[in-house]
Amino acid sequence: MTVAIIDGIQVYSAVQKALERHGTSKDELIPLLVDVNSTLGYLPTEALGQISVATKIPISQIMSVASFYSMLSTKPRGKHVIKFCENAPCHIMGGRQVWEALLDSIGVTEGETSNDGKWTLATTSCIGACGVGPVMMVDDDLYGNLTPEQIPGILSQYA
Repeated sequence: MTVAIIDGIQVYSAVQKALERHGTSKDELIPLLVDVNSTLGYLPTEALGQISVATKIPISQIMSVASFYSMLSTKPRGKHVIKFCENAPCHIMGGRQVWEALLDSIGVTEGETSNDGKWTLATTSCIGACGVGPVMMVDDDLYGNLTPEQIPGILSQYA
């Protein structure tokens, strides 16, 4: 058996630890996927296959769940994930200009990861902070009432 290693972490080991924490019940699929995604930074094919065998859930169903939720990724993500709200309240409050400043600052488009592996840029339909739009999250940090001029300063905090 070939053991895939991502940033020094064995995929097999990450999945086994998640299975020990959550069990193999079909009801635990999302917690399993979140746990492995958190450990590895994404859900590699090897991990999905192991989860499929352990839970007896077809890989096609697991892939459907893994690709449905924006908190999960089936491709490697950058060290920092930026989620930008593209919902109407944020758009009306100047979201388009903030989005363009963000694109200029990190040099990638939606769904891409920067060549240096530092940033992944994603859009979301709502972050749940409409009263302070436009908003974005960098990892778990929420930023609201954004202006284009604030973007470089915010990103520099993650250097």
